[in-house]
Amino acid sequence: MANQFVVELKNEPGALAVLAEALAAGGIDLRAIGGGGIGGSGHIIMTTADDDGARSVLEAGGYRFIEGESILTEVDDRPGGMARLSRELADAGVNIFGHLFLGRWGDRAMFAFVVDDPDKARPILERKR
Repeated sequence: MANQFVVELKNEPGALAVLAEALAAGGIDLRAIGGGGIGGSGHIIMTTADDDGARSVLEAGGYRFIEGESILTEVDDRPGGMARLSRELADAGVNIFGHLFLGRWGDRAMFAFVVDDPDKARPILERKR
């Protein structure tokens, strides 16, 4: 899977439109995207078909962003599934920069995480649950 980008945006009308237009002008195809905002600050988390191109667009636009390896994991699709997984990461000292929901299959939900320490997180996230 491609890298994930966590991009800081102003929480105002048009902030996502400006970024999406810049990515489109650069020929960058979005593969997955999520985000949110509170107060004056917002963010998006995205994967694209072209990491190098996305990075260039973000740098040229002066965006503040974090880029990292996208690590796939399955989570029990029931109350507490994400709580257990995020607690394991926290107890290992791993900070979650962002995660994307990818879909549900039966009693499993698939996510892609970007974290501050992929080497510590990988054994936790890639463990079959």
